[in-house]
Amino acid sequence: MPAPDEPALSLAEWLVLCLVSEQPQHGFALARRLGADGAMGRIWRVPNPVVYRAMQRLEQLGLVSQGRPEPSSQGPARAPASATRAGRGLASAWLTRPAGHARDVRSELLVKLALLDRSGRDPRPLLDAQRERLVPVASALRARLAHEVGFDRTVVLWRSETIEATLRFLDAMSAPEAADAGRTAG
Repeated sequence: MPAPDEPALSLAEWLVLCLVSEQPQHGFALARRLGADGAMGRIWRVPNPVVYRAMQRLEQLGLVSQGRPEPSSQGPARAPASATRAGRGLASAWLTRPAGHARDVRSELLVKLALLDRSGRDPRPLLDAQRERLVPVASALRARLAHEVGFDRTVVLWRSETIEATLRFLDAMSAPEAADAGRTAG
């Protein structure tokens, strides 16, 4: 669970915060990384204007600070952004917190797994926490399935199968072979 005083950030804002927590970067580099052809954009694409708005909001919240503008051979001078101590702390905590709702697992979990892999951090605490969050949801959906009819049954079945597939994914990712493969692939 987020801390009561933690600001509500969008997934795009979390991504920007985590990336500038890795190393100072200017908006252009972040936009490229989060674009359709970027390393993170293949998981969650963030349009350029949204990257710049996220940087502004994070700076207003005191989570990111802008450095001095640096000359660039590719256009105007660019100011690198870096995470503040508070920003790095929030980013680190967010990376191990499971997605709050089952519908957010696909995007949020994959983004977190990619960021953890980039930093060489062990994903198992996140995988375990996500599994713990989803097991009761899966049980409740299975129980409801026996009593639903018509299209309500269709919706519950869809949700149930989606959660079950996610649990299988989490189990496969937590298997020793998957953890070893992740460490040797990088």
